[in-house]
Amino acid sequence: MHGGNIWAAAKRIGCSPQEILDFSASINPLGPPEWVGQMMAENLWQIAHYPDPHNLELKQSAASFYGVSPEEIVVGNGASEILSVVPRLFPVRQAVIPVPSYVEYERIADIYGLGIKYIYLKEENDFQLDLQELEQSLKEPALVFLGQPNNPTGQTIPAQKLASLAQNHPQSFFVVDEAFADFAPSISRMFLFSLPNVVTIISLTKFFALPGLRVGLAIARKPLARKIENFLPPWSVNFLAQKIAAGALNDQNFVRQTHKTLPEFKEKFISDLKELPELTIFPGQANFILVKLNKKNLASTYLAEKLLPQKILIRTCTNFKGLGSKFFRLAIKTPEQNQALVKSLKSILSDLSSSHALIFPTSNLPNFPTSQRIRHQKRKAKAIMVQGTSSNAGKSILAAALGRIFLQDGFKVAPFKAQNMSLNSFVTREGLEMGRAQVVQAQACRLDPDVRMNPVLLKPNSETGSQIIVMGKPVGNMNVNEYIRFKPKAFRAAQDAFDQLASEFEIIILEGAGSPAEINLKSHDIVNMCMARYAEAKVLLVGDIDRGGIFASFVGTLALLDKWEQDLICGLVINKFRGQKDLLKHALDFCSLSTGKPFLGIVPYIDRLGLPEEDSVSFKDKLSLSRQGRTKCADKVVIGVVDLPHISNFNDIDPLYLEPDSEVIILKSATDIKQMDALILPGSKNVFADLKFLQDKGFVQAILDFTLDEKKELVGICGGFQMLGTKIKDPHKIESDKAEIPGLNLLPIITVLSPEKTLSQVQGVWYENKIPIKGYEIHHGKSHPLANLNPVIVSNEQKPLGYGLKNRSIWGTYVHGIFDSDAFRRFWLDKVRAQKGLSPLKHIQSHYDLEPALERLADIVRQNLDLDKIYSLLGA
Repeated sequence: MHGGNIWAAAKRIGCSPQEILDFSASINPLGPPEWVGQMMAENLWQIAHYPDPHNLELKQSAASFYGVSPEEIVVGNGASEILSVVPRLFPVRQAVIPVPSYVEYERIADIYGLGIKYIYLKEENDFQLDLQELEQSLKEPALVFLGQPNNPTGQTIPAQKLASLAQNHPQSFFVVDEAFADFAPSISRMFLFSLPNVVTIISLTKFFALPGLRVGLAIARKPLARKIENFLPPWSVNFLAQKIAAGALNDQNFVRQTHKTLPEFKEKFISDLKELPELTIFPGQANFILVKLNKKNLASTYLAEKLLPQKILIRTCTNFKGLGSKFFRLAIKTPEQNQALVKSLKSILSDLSSSHALIFPTSNLPNFPTSQRIRHQKRKAKAIMVQGTSSNAGKSILAAALGRIFLQDGFKVAPFKAQNMSLNSFVTREGLEMGRAQVVQAQACRLDPDVRMNPVLLKPNSETGSQIIVMGKPVGNMNVNEYIRFKPKAFRAAQDAFDQLASEFEIIILEGAGSPAEINLKSHDIVNMCMARYAEAKVLLVGDIDRGGIFASFVGTLALLDKWEQDLICGLVINKFRGQKDLLKHALDFCSLSTGKPFLGIVPYIDRLGLPEEDSVSFKDKLSLSRQGRTKCADKVVIGVVDLPHISNFNDIDPLYLEPDSEVIILKSATDIKQMDALILPGSKNVFADLKFLQDKGFVQAILDFTLDEKKELVGICGGFQMLGTKIKDPHKIESDKAEIPGLNLLPIITVLSPEKTLSQVQGVWYENKIPIKGYEIHHGKSHPLANLNPVIVSNEQKPLGYGLKNRSIWGTYVHGIFDSDAFRRFWLDKVRAQKGLSPLKHIQSHYDLEPALERLADIVRQNLDLDKIYSLLGA
């Protein structure tokens, strides 16, 4: 019985092998290195050729790594292949095997008909090998198998004493198995003594987490190394194993990270295990721990069976000679995975009494599974996460659809995005700021927006910097490096927010950001795979087929992910498909075969959806939009919106797309302004930079010329409102190093930026006719009129919310969402119509209501996703 048989475990309990958390095989939990997938993809062409039969590149890398000559190195298809031929080299008739030890030693000795002399390692001596007893067994020449460290005890032998023993017994031969020695850099390596009767066996696949590639080494003096090679079959090591193993040996960063991090994982794991009085711990020096059950009549096989339904796999030690039914071995995994196992052990052991703890038969019992799900005491929600192969793949919309579907099916559901980067934000009832995408998702779940749904918001205000908002409040402006250093704090805030939501809801729908395969960001990711792992989420990977290249995106994304990240992805979803689905069958089959992931749906392109855009990527791609496909009036007004580089809250104009008598144009050129009937300067996260953009691109003069016609309407919203004034001051250097800049001088106001941010929901009226408006304010500036300027909007508390000229053809406001009000929107459009000489329509023509769009979205997605499979993944 060998550890790591996740296939048998998965078949037995009816789950995917990827769901098994495997403590039975002692593989480096930090691996494989991130670049492995990319290297495999880049070298796949070599599959049409035989590999290098001499393994020259790998030998050179190994020689450099271990400090020996390439001629002293033998390469095999795993360490076991080399072990299996070693007895053919030595003219001896007996083997000496200290036990417990790796069961292959005994099997190999039996194959070659060697008599076996066992040396029993004693528990009371912590399983340390007595070298005097070993020497007593060498009165006749023998082949000695030694684990350094020993498997499964993790104990080591003083290398100098072992070398002296080998020198004193030149007629005996020593096979020193250092399969786990790379995990313990303090161990003195036997190959450094360069003795003629010692062969050192090394497993690269354990340390670098490549057991599926099968590559191992032997290090021996040159004549002995050549003899071993002669017994190995040609081309036994495939080219991928050669290439990746060579690359791994050159990856010093991975080696250093393992030596730094793994001892920390192990120390905490041992500490947690020692808190269980039913267990005795034998730590050893390897990346595994030997454990003994203290409970009377309780066997490790029984424990394995109890862990089996939880998808937890441990290595029982019933076939290790000298241990028996009380012992089991645990690999060191990540802290979260270790914690999951400790929690399961604690639950099982505390529930057992001697009357039920029967010793189960030990024959044919595999070592069984562990789920990568981590249970937190206060959590109850199940989690599903939508990630994408790129930005704008449709993650936000699909998350909203799932929210409405789960709600329709009777679940209490909430959205969550750990970190959002967007200039499109919203203010909650509590006066806290969050991303608009999660606001729409909250509406899909019929919930009030809650900053816990988007605990970290980044609002870019330069090419390399952003304002950082945590739990709805700004904590400062940071450049990229500053924010990377701040991320651990941000992640803790995200984890706390998620835990709170998970304690209140049945299902949490998480949204990722960009792509999880951005290798320049993965090491400090807090929104994609790290958050998925923390939330125990089932991940759907979504791709936008309308862009093209979707299958390469799926395959490439999976290839760039680490193994643990790949394991979190449960299925692929195609989004924005136009055409005949059955034409995709071959591509779907090929992609699933390449990635090992099933397709869980093909969502069609949904035209004129009527929901706010996910981010400004979509906004900036549009020149003219007519979302609802309504019948247009022959007489219409044309509304231009200036496309600012730092545009924020661009959803302010969304309701205008609904109206039958308006056409909205996103203005990318100043020359188009003169054709507009109304012009909107939208919000900006960096007014200083965007004013310079307007000046540099000729917009300033075009806007001034536009205002010479009193029949034209100019509106500034938030940052756009500030631009209309005479000057903007920034004494605290919030947006620029400049103390102040001139505005467009179209309204007699001065704006002073301040560190304190105004965040509030507001209600008020259009001053002239008392038409109600409502919305929210998000700004750092305070604007002060220089003259007796008319307020155009006042709050219910009579506070001015905007100012305009007497004829009110030039006006501005801080209120976002002002056009959401159907009555005000119709009033304003009729005002623009009248200025153009058109008759007002008077009655409300359209209603800005996302509910019909959300219902339509849910219906379409429900028809095109495999919801049975998704519910099965959630266990719901």
